[in-house]
Amino acid sequence: MDVAAMSVRMNQSMLSQAVSLRVTKMSQDLAKQAGNDMVQLLQQSQSVQPNLGRNIDIKV
Repeated sequence: MDVAAMSVRMNQSMLSQAVSLRVTKMSQDLAKQAGNDMVQLLQQSQSVQPNLGRNIDIKV
């Protein structure tokens, strides 16, 4: 195998790793944003009816 072919394969491998890392970072950012949105939604819903869901009526 010549040097040029090895160089091309090495660059392709590095590009593949960079793309994979970027996609993972994007996925992580989206998951963080979804978590923050969920926390915000829960905080807002508690302020609307703070007593809702505190008691459970059970009959046996």
